Amino acid sequence: MTRNARRSAAAVALAATAALLLAACTPAAEEAAPEASENLYVTEGKLTIATGEPAYYPYVIDDAPESGEGFEAAIAYAVAEELGFAPEDVVWVRTSFEAAIQPGPKDFDFNLQQYTITEERAENVDFSSPYYATPQAVITVESSPAASATSLADLSGLLVGAATGTTSFTAIEEQIAPAAGAQAFNTNDDAVLALQNGTVDAIVVDLPTAFFLTGVVLDGGVLLGQLPADAGISDEWGLVLAKDSPLTPLVTAAVDALRESGRLDEIAEQWLGADAGAPILQ
Repeated sequence: MTRNARRSAAAVALAATAALLLAACTPAAEEAAPEASENLYVTEGKLTIATGEPAYYPYVIDDAPESGEGFEAAIAYAVAEELGFAPEDVVWVRTSFEAAIQPGPKDFDFNLQQYTITEERAENVDFSSPYYATPQAVITVESSPAASATSLADLSGLLVGAATGTTSFTAIEEQIAPAAGAQAFNTNDDAVLALQNGTVDAIVVDLPTAFFLTGVVLDGGVLLGQLPADAGISDEWGLVLAKDSPLTPLVTAAVDALRESGRLDEIAEQWLGADAGAPILQ
């Protein structure tokens, strides 16, 4: 689909929004209302997307979001395409995690750094509809008897722990149901320490945390896999925009279209699924 056609499709999807906003989404209307066009994006004719510095695997590969490689880099370019922007019209900027969710003007059109959608943050910024819901995952270390586990049954006779009061803890009880019961810890840090010293054989955390712990924190960390979808959802991630941004409904419509088409699932499977070392444990 051409750039102009995509912009027209986005405008139709948002017929309930203000007429001036809709006009700004089509080239013909841009000529009729140049001021609206200039105010819609940070830079006219470009889509400015922000991420962290550095941006980490598996969300951005080799800290190069412009490559489109990595889960969030791929999401960003998919949204850009839905909005009618060619890859060469995407401009990347960097922000800290905290700075992006503070109130005030932004130097980006939207930002993605695994931002969980919360009511508190939504007082300062806008969120798109969710582009990802984090599953639970099981991790261990190479020296653990859990290192060879490939199924939930393989874990049932082992000591599996998580921070108490979390979705991860509930997932152990309901999905793994180990004979010794779920091992409770006050925090994820306590659970990681117990895994490192052999007090437990494996721990459950959300998948993004699992990637970080096994890739950065743990010596010999092993990501065994994801728990089935009915193990619950920890967080939903949204794209961050300036508060009351006129782009919010357009970006949300783009994310919704990608979800409905199955493209979000395809990107998640490519970068966070079995190909990324996180198969679903059955």
